[in-house]
Amino acid sequence: MQFQQQPAQQADSLDLMVNMGPQHPSTHGVFRLVIWIDGERIVRAEPHIGYLHRGSEKLCEGEQYGQIITLFDRLDYVSNLNCELAFCLTVEKLMGLEVPDRASCIRVVLCELNRIASHMLFYGVFGLDAGAMTPILYGFRERERVQSLFERVTGARMMHNYIRVGGVKEDLPSDFAERLGELTALLRAGIDECDELLTNNELFLSRTKGVGAIGGSEGVDYGLSGPSLRAAGVAEDVRVSEPYSIYDRFDYGIPVGTYGDCFDRYYVRMEEMRQSLRIVDQAMEQMEPGPVSAKVRRIARPPKGEAYLRTESPRGDFGVYLVSDGSDKPYRVKVRAPSFANLQALQRLLRGAYVADAVVILGSIDIVLGEVDR
Repeated sequence: MQFQQQPAQQADSLDLMVNMGPQHPSTHGVFRLVIWIDGERIVRAEPHIGYLHRGSEKLCEGEQYGQIITLFDRLDYVSNLNCELAFCLTVEKLMGLEVPDRASCIRVVLCELNRIASHMLFYGVFGLDAGAMTPILYGFRERERVQSLFERVTGARMMHNYIRVGGVKEDLPSDFAERLGELTALLRAGIDECDELLTNNELFLSRTKGVGAIGGSEGVDYGLSGPSLRAAGVAEDVRVSEPYSIYDRFDYGIPVGTYGDCFDRYYVRMEEMRQSLRIVDQAMEQMEPGPVSAKVRRIARPPKGEAYLRTESPRGDFGVYLVSDGSDKPYRVKVRAPSFANLQALQRLLRGAYVADAVVILGSIDIVLGEVDR
């Protein structure tokens, strides 16, 4: 008996759509990510935002300048003080206000501590994204130490409403220097401990090295900024390129990566925390007794005009554009949110990646949806 060999039939390729979010536990907020996969590879990705849109910029038009600070607390709700600082600096630029030196030092100390608290949250959650449970326990331990000091200074753990137009709400507690000294010593040891726990872990390296890589020039084209851009080898830091407040008085380094992959985005943030501690130490050394607020009316009325100012938030280039009509309420407030801009590169980073790496790549960008959607 003879059998005739039939030619093999070519199976048609079928892209499968997978919907992640907006309730998915790994999407870092109410963020929906739709991906099309061919086998284990992502063919196309489509981010959907807007689930947390509250109209913050429009709300600013109906609030007095002093009231708007509470709205900025709720944009990047992981680094509230950095958002407060950006808005107050923009108003002060429009008004031509000179902030007392002590107030500027207090602002820098608190904002750099907030940067460390923000990066510690990233450290823990990114560990979860990569499949490690222990890092979030270490990260939250360090973050809570910073939050406790913030509560002592501002009266609130997160929504501080502490930085004001012309300075800060009130002077530091009498025991602040002692408490800060204890905190920075613990943070130095904690950062080293976190570094040792996760950075050289073989499984973590295999999940992050070479995953979601992007080059420096391409990152600039996509609008990346902050650690996501510095990880690609671009040494761009607004605190250095366009110094604001008193940052030009400090000596510190700008950590940069080489390959622009998930590991570089992670480790740049680890090194940034060490540099923030250097800034905190220098700011405390330069802090002298004196007033903590300029002589300014309680209800600010900037002159007619417009101003734009950039700051370096934990997520990147955070800008505020302000238009004043001379009244006690702004005519227009526009925020340049780094998380929103960084998300532009997500489609490019996910294309061709494994499905299992989608959450790791998204986590490495470190978005905050309150800032994305506003």
